[in-house]
Amino acid sequence: MLDEWKGICSSLLTGGRKMETRAFTSAASRFVPVAIGFFGLGTGYFIWGGQALFGFPKTSPEVNRTMGMWGFWMPGFMQFITGVYLLIGLTWFNVFGDVAPLYMAGLAFTAYGIHWFAMAHRRYIEASAGPDGWMAIAFLFLSILGVDVFRRAGDIPVMIIFVGLSLIYAVEIPTRLFSWSPGARLVGLLQLVTGVWLMYCTYAITVDLALGAKAWV
Repeated sequence: MLDEWKGICSSLLTGGRKMETRAFTSAASRFVPVAIGFFGLGTGYFIWGGQALFGFPKTSPEVNRTMGMWGFWMPGFMQFITGVYLLIGLTWFNVFGDVAPLYMAGLAFTAYGIHWFAMAHRRYIEASAGPDGWMAIAFLFLSILGVDVFRRAGDIPVMIIFVGLSLIYAVEIPTRLFSWSPGARLVGLLQLVTGVWLMYCTYAITVDLALGAKAWV
């Protein structure tokens, strides 16, 4: 039986009947979905940053649960889906062309999205925020990496976003690890300022792609 099976396989190969591989390609697209991630993160920064800076609404278990839900869906899910979309578009289907800096955007959106999942859940269940200081060290590195990549790529508006992120995590480290109380309001201020810039970038990329405008982005 084994010899008979080998003979069949051999005849198939020698007969020229071989399986052919086909490359799957998709049409190039200029509609890079970064505005989704920008808007999600900007909304999260308005919600969390505004509450941290102004203390309104006042912290309570009910407020923390609401903040956690917003943090999960807006900066969490919207960034995560943007990062996955970018990385699949770059690696599987090559729909965005040779735009290598988008790899940094895909890495950042994915990582920031997952970290917002964790922070939102932590706040929802009112767990300790102290370990976030160690997390902030890694994300400070990622933010500085983003500054470097987009500076070299000449994309200054996106570089400014990563500058804001770097400042946020730089302040977050002593705030969480050493319970530096003024740091919480400073983080809130930096989040609000960065949120404003994220809303500008959302506007600029959207009118550029949808209307052909020439906004600075």
